[in-house]
Amino acid sequence: MSNNQSLEMMRRAFKTFNKLMLLNWRLGLGRWLSFWPRGLGRFMVIAHTGCKTGMMRHTPVNYAVIDGEVHCTAGFGSVSDWYRNIQAHPTIELWLPDGRWSAYAEDITESDDALTKLRTVLVNSGFAAFAAGINPYTMSDDELAVRTADYRLLRLRRVTRQSSPHVPGDLVWVWGVLAIVLVLWLLRPRPAIR
Repeated sequence: MSNNQSLEMMRRAFKTFNKLMLLNWRLGLGRWLSFWPRGLGRFMVIAHTGCKTGMMRHTPVNYAVIDGEVHCTAGFGSVSDWYRNIQAHPTIELWLPDGRWSAYAEDITESDDALTKLRTVLVNSGFAAFAAGINPYTMSDDELAVRTADYRLLRLRRVTRQSSPHVPGDLVWVWGVLAIVLVLWLLRPRPAIR
């Protein structure tokens, strides 16, 4: 299998995984997704405008807060759909464990301290960095720079808080429906046992 084929396969796997992550946020479980940062990573959702469709898109990504600013990386580089969308429309919304924020995105890949910040984001990516063949704990700066040459590093400046951390997702009502169904199932008439 060629390198391009394996990259495309990994991209598809992450897109599928991202749908599950987004569903968890919408069900009100977003704060709990980062319970094991070293293993699973720290997660947030970026709500952004599609550059071709103009429709709202949602992308779960790993992140790190460095010097009070939120940072993330486009691991598949500038070909990532969400990265291209953000470059076209840098005003975004962040869904973080501490609430939702309006924010402004900027690519800081060429900044002097980009590699140090990228390493921190990769540490906070848990298994995702290792799945990409990167060990952010042991790689030298030179190895990391070569291995992440196509990555893009983004700084997401929070502008205005949109909600508190206690605002649930838009699908949180599902839990109430499931509870009612469970109660009805438990209270259903059962045939007599002879």
